[in-house]
Amino acid sequence: MVEHTQASNKISLEPYGIKNAKVQYQLSPKQLQEITIAKGQGVEASSGALAVNTGEFTGRSPKDRFIVKDSITEGRVWWGNINIPFESDKFQKLYDKVVGYLSEKEVFVRDCYACADEKYKLNIRVINEYPWSNMFASNMFLRPTEAELKNFTPEWTIVNAPGFMANPEVDGTRQHNFAILDFTRKIALIGGTGYTGEIKKGIFSALNFILPVFKNTLPMHCSANVGENDDTAIFFGLSGTGKTTLSADPERKLIGDDEHGWTNENTVFNFEGGCYAKVINLSEENEPDIYHAIKPGAILENVIMNDKGEVQFDDTSITQNTRVSYPIEHINNIQVPSIGKNPKNIFFLTADAFGVLPPISRLTPGQAAYHFISGYTAKVAGTEAGIDEPLPSFSACFGAPFMPLHPTKYAEMLSAKMKEAGVNVWLINTGWTGGPYGIGSRIKLKYTRAMISAALNGDLDEVTPETYRTHSVFGLKQPRTCPGVPDEVLSSRATWNDDDGYYKAAYKLSDSFRENFKKFEEFANEEILAGAPNFKK
Repeated sequence: MVEHTQASNKISLEPYGIKNAKVQYQLSPKQLQEITIAKGQGVEASSGALAVNTGEFTGRSPKDRFIVKDSITEGRVWWGNINIPFESDKFQKLYDKVVGYLSEKEVFVRDCYACADEKYKLNIRVINEYPWSNMFASNMFLRPTEAELKNFTPEWTIVNAPGFMANPEVDGTRQHNFAILDFTRKIALIGGTGYTGEIKKGIFSALNFILPVFKNTLPMHCSANVGENDDTAIFFGLSGTGKTTLSADPERKLIGDDEHGWTNENTVFNFEGGCYAKVINLSEENEPDIYHAIKPGAILENVIMNDKGEVQFDDTSITQNTRVSYPIEHINNIQVPSIGKNPKNIFFLTADAFGVLPPISRLTPGQAAYHFISGYTAKVAGTEAGIDEPLPSFSACFGAPFMPLHPTKYAEMLSAKMKEAGVNVWLINTGWTGGPYGIGSRIKLKYTRAMISAALNGDLDEVTPETYRTHSVFGLKQPRTCPGVPDEVLSSRATWNDDDGYYKAAYKLSDSFRENFKKFEEFANEEILAGAPNFKK
């Protein structure tokens, strides 16, 4: 569809169908911030970071994410309400409308790439309507050197036009916003939404198809860090479970906070060049690395500031999903390049609002596969309209909205790699203790950090009846003691002081797990099925 031009200081968008545009190519973050402020699209916070409002959408819109159904995708993609098919000819017509809309405008173009490992590098050209969207792309993707730019040939293109509104009846979309992947044309087409997360998640979704299908490499929605002994730790978890917070460990080097690949060479590489962290209730005391990363070059999204430009991190009047994006170099202790080897520990993070899962437990291979496919966390009261008590939330592989293949494909790859590498797998509950949400309290971050440190240091390696107890409902092995953590905290049941109430809640959650897993049962082997929690007889 598009004959890509080589990058130069003067770049033409005519081959993309964008005519007579004023092209701002490869501007620095500082320049993009100045243009954003001059256009009245953002303001500077007291920290020097840029603060913007993404408009109507302050988060992703999963029901408006599509994949073009063609010869590449038709027999491979797991079609359904997560991967919604889009007709190729309708994509072409919509694309033509979008590039027509961008013609005659000032547009912002950036050449960048994904995947820190040279063998898997994916060159990307990003075409943005807004300067701050282009600054986000600069933060989140990997940044080529001047020498690399001279011979840069993009493989994928992102066309991002937040101001373009689709006509659903004509264009085949659900409503006026859309995010569409076309694997034949190698284009991510985004319109009608200013939420920047659609830009990075578009490429993540593309890599979640490309890497397992064509490169035999496992893509993961996870963060990762590495210790002094080159031992890599991987943290899976849905939004709000602590993935970014817990991987930013001053004692370990950060590989990346959200998207990685695990290769056949037993290495783990970051897809990105930056971090995109939630800032709700952010404090310097609890999350110093993220707090100090908010400085010139960072972009704050949908935050409230006082008249001095100071961010009110506890103010969620625009959204609970307040965010900051920044280059990974804003974190002091990082792995360069963003590649780790020798994975030794995997942590599945869940914020259990029912308060019944242990704060840390060790998983068997079958349990690991079961919990990976399940991808459990909980929604708490007040986060969405109509939610007045905790609700279980399951997202396969801890990232279903970004997974084009059937979840069991990723689970099989993960199981094989776990066994080959001999990794320990842990389930970490960063949610509630002493009762459910509204009664109990959130597990203290210092205790969660201590448990993870103990697992990483080998303090929990001895698995005997004297050192571990088995949870009667979930079958999980819970350590009886852990350095830096009171023994009573390690037993979720003991913190309740109400055995009847605890077991009623535990079996209710167990039932939710089993009900959710029914759609995967026919694809799961006996070992995985044995990883399920018990049910009340």
